[in-house]
Amino acid sequence: MTDLLDNAAGLTAFINTVEAGSFSAAARLAGATPSSVSKSVARLERRLGVVLFTRSTRTLNLTLEGAAYFERVMPLLRALGEAQDVVQTAAVAQGRLRVSLPSDLGRLLMDPLTRIFLKRHPRIHLELHMTDRHVDLIREGYDLALRVGQVDDSALTIRPLGRAPLVLVAAPDHLDQYGRPRTLEALRAARHVRYRLDGRPFPITFADGATLSPDGVLDCDSGFALRAAAINGVGIAQLLRWTVDEDLRAGRLEIVMPEAPLPAVPLQILHAFGRFQPLRARLFADFVAEQAAALGRASGDPATPPD
Repeated sequence: MTDLLDNAAGLTAFINTVEAGSFSAAARLAGATPSSVSKSVARLERRLGVVLFTRSTRTLNLTLEGAAYFERVMPLLRALGEAQDVVQTAAVAQGRLRVSLPSDLGRLLMDPLTRIFLKRHPRIHLELHMTDRHVDLIREGYDLALRVGQVDDSALTIRPLGRAPLVLVAAPDHLDQYGRPRTLEALRAARHVRYRLDGRPFPITFADGATLSPDGVLDCDSGFALRAAAINGVGIAQLLRWTVDEDLRAGRLEIVMPEAPLPAVPLQILHAFGRFQPLRARLFADFVAEQAAALGRASGDPATPPD
């Protein structure tokens, strides 16, 4: 414990540098000078007897030892933050919350997050990252991640929020030109814009269990990009129903093969806090659960309850 306290200043400088990407950016976060941050990290390296960063005039990169150290100290620092939350007498949510959100779902959540959540909890500092990539929460320093689909990471705590409906959509003009498929064979031959997850095209799976992996004229790893491509008549896209509900009402998109529905997929929040999740994280997850339910009610196709 004494060693940990002796290294406290160096630990803070090290963590800030990893997350900010440079000594200069870490110094801005801490209200210090780049020189003082660099010296604190250097003192920590001498105490540990390892080099944590490789330095050059233009780049700063973690060494293998530095990456391993970061991966191990982050849970400890999170635990310290949890301890502070537990013993605080005033139930006031505060502190930074770093969250990964899928791009298209994040687009829908931005309005209520900025209009309601941040005004309700003014002492929470949100850091939102809109990406469909499955981030590594621990290694990349995220507090929460909203995920759509199955999650297999047993090292994380998973809070189910229900299940969200999928739908096949295309622009009416595209369907007028290329035809409206009524069978799996016709759908397979149609033009598709495909969602790619971890480098692989995401298949189309129907509620009755039938599966289709058609060729694509455009592949994207972003639901936001697929929606734009579908609206612009590039092809048929498989998307969350909630993210295209306004487009369907406005006539920009049309449901393809409505007689063959797609199944709903799991919607969940992931975190690595363990049993004692900080208040700010619990409030954020509760708020997202409320908004997901509201999106479902508005579309007339609500999320089913969590399993």
